[in-house]
Amino acid sequence: MIKQIAVIGSGTMGNGIAHVCAQYGNNVSLIDISEAPLEKAIKTITGNFDRMVTKGIVTAADKDAALQRITTYTKLSDGVKNADLIIEAASENESIKLSIFKELDSVCKADAILATNTSSISITKIASVTKRPDKVIGMHFMNPVPVMKLIEVIRGYKTSDEVTKIIFDLSVKLNKIPVEVNDYPGFIANRILMPMINEAIYSLYEGVAGVHEIDEVMKLGMAHPMGPLQLADFIGLDVCLAILRVLHDGFGNPKYAPCPLLVNMVTAGNLGKKSGVGFYDYASGGKDLIVAATFQK
Repeated sequence: MIKQIAVIGSGTMGNGIAHVCAQYGNNVSLIDISEAPLEKAIKTITGNFDRMVTKGIVTAADKDAALQRITTYTKLSDGVKNADLIIEAASENESIKLSIFKELDSVCKADAILATNTSSISITKIASVTKRPDKVIGMHFMNPVPVMKLIEVIRGYKTSDEVTKIIFDLSVKLNKIPVEVNDYPGFIANRILMPMINEAIYSLYEGVAGVHEIDEVMKLGMAHPMGPLQLADFIGLDVCLAILRVLHDGFGNPKYAPCPLLVNMVTAGNLGKKSGVGFYDYASGGKDLIVAATFQK
């Protein structure tokens, strides 16, 4: 039974996962490398709960109780020592994740389940650096975590049926809908989504249409809530590039090759919303997006 959950990484995904786990009655250890990101995460979680109270989704008492269930740590071993489940939500970087899981295997309880929120990196490869590959699994939450229902549950080559069932049961308790997939590059969500985003970028790169026009076609014609270029900005163009490279390397198929425009934008530091500019300009801080004027080949 899962009683204590540790979440590694307090960024957008990590604080969202901690929020949901605490909201549904779990004690949560939220872990990061320093106090500053943890303080920012608690502020974000509190703000998200405040909006939920305003909308009548939870009560003020529910909010206070959930926040009291979250404890922050800057030392990994302290944060995970009593955890039944650890959910890693660090940067989408293979070497970082492998290093974290190797350390986790040595400091966690022997029966602890090790999960990763990776959106593309092989669960089997991550599990291979541990002595418990049967207890390693993917839990790919969607952003924003408190709102989106899906958890893509990815089984590594040696992930056990028992662990998969435990994660399915927990996902339901978190008011999410778990969907099981197997461990191949990009899994399902990003294997389908990233080529679409990449093709949208190629369409811009080749001058077929502008940013606004590409996004409007997909919103109005395909009933997407936001266009692929705006979505790429929200995901982070660096993350999109990293996932496309995983797909390209994993399958060796040129159809997954990242568009040169995407590569140039990431190299230039235009990463989307988090950097203030991507395919749109977010510098004003407002909700009305201003289309960035120039995209050079």
